[in-house]
Amino acid sequence: MSSNYSLHRYRVAYHSLNNPNNSTHFGNYFASIYLHFHVLERKWRSFLFVSILSILFIFFYLTLSSFNNTTFISSNLTIIVSDLEEIISTTTRTTISTERLSKIKSYEEEQQTLNSSRLMELPPINNTPSNSGLPLCPNPPPFLVGPIPTWMDGPKMDKIEQLYSNKINIGGHGMPKECTSGHKVAIIVPYRDREQHLRIFLHNMHSILQKQQIDYGIFIIEQVTGQTFNRGKLMNVGFVEANRYYDWQCFIFHDVDLIPEDDRNLYNCPQQPRHMSVAVDKFNYRLPYYSLFGGAGALTKKQMTKTNGFSNDYWGWGGEDDDFSARISYAGYTISRYPSTIAKYKMIKHVKEASNPINLCRHILMKKTKFRWNKDGLINLNYKIISTKFNLLYTNITVDLLEEESRRNLTLQHLGEGC
Repeated sequence: MSSNYSLHRYRVAYHSLNNPNNSTHFGNYFASIYLHFHVLERKWRSFLFVSILSILFIFFYLTLSSFNNTTFISSNLTIIVSDLEEIISTTTRTTISTERLSKIKSYEEEQQTLNSSRLMELPPINNTPSNSGLPLCPNPPPFLVGPIPTWMDGPKMDKIEQLYSNKINIGGHGMPKECTSGHKVAIIVPYRDREQHLRIFLHNMHSILQKQQIDYGIFIIEQVTGQTFNRGKLMNVGFVEANRYYDWQCFIFHDVDLIPEDDRNLYNCPQQPRHMSVAVDKFNYRLPYYSLFGGAGALTKKQMTKTNGFSNDYWGWGGEDDDFSARISYAGYTISRYPSTIAKYKMIKHVKEASNPINLCRHILMKKTKFRWNKDGLINLNYKIISTKFNLLYTNITVDLLEEESRRNLTLQHLGEGC
């Protein structure tokens, strides 16, 4: 039956192709295809059929994979932005994962580390007095002079407090009194065991930020002792924690040992992420390489969330800044810079800390940045707040970065033993 039916189809196709009265080009075309296909041996027909199906499967698979990779970071980071206030409202240990982003719950009952005295001194979000009734500050600020002296002596903390006691609010929050600033800027500083550097930094930074008429706050994110230093993860913690207290729109991630030498180097956020420490005296005031984003850099809240923040996995010195530079590119941004004649910095001399050894895994991690950047960062940040202190000159947040847990996860997900 099957053989007779096949023969019948062959004859129909043959007569259709050779019928002079048949003027349908499509009919002739398909009849021709059928005849050529039919004369092939059965094994070759099967091979051709399987090949066509395989090509179609590969095409649809690649198309679907590309679509998923493109939409994964967009959809998940949109959730981060929309739920950022909920994330930071009550938690003292933050674990942001893909699964939890869609339905974030309070950690307050599970992990409450705030004592009653800290709760009393903890200012509510957006509690700082507003000067919005005043006119907008002029652009550019009128008090800028260009090159400025840098104070490298580091006076005692109480002396610095006396200088700024009537100019800033508790927690290191300053704003111009004569006008409304157009920039709300959080300065995030990763820190540990550099008390003299901190005094020098605060002495210089409050002065320049006041002249630039910026609505700003300084957040010192201090890592507990006994852990390998992790600059990138401290930056992420600072970003999340700073958002608890004020509607910051711009975030400047700043090493404590860099002091600006020109007040025209504005501490605000442009349309593209800005690398601020372009010309550092240690490098003869030259940019070491074009993709560098280390030292000091400025990003808007949107830019920071779209890049998924810094990597959490660079334990020790090196790599996290180049990783972040790549994230900026993958997120669709380009690095902007002031001219080297303006973006000049002095670096405070210091000895190499034993707790910040060279990261031997940095090159392995950087090779995987393209595949990891949308899974490693703000989206999977985990840490535990030890204390928050609101000093006059700055807000100090001491944090446990959960190194053992993070390294264990890193080993399972990305690297071999011992990295």
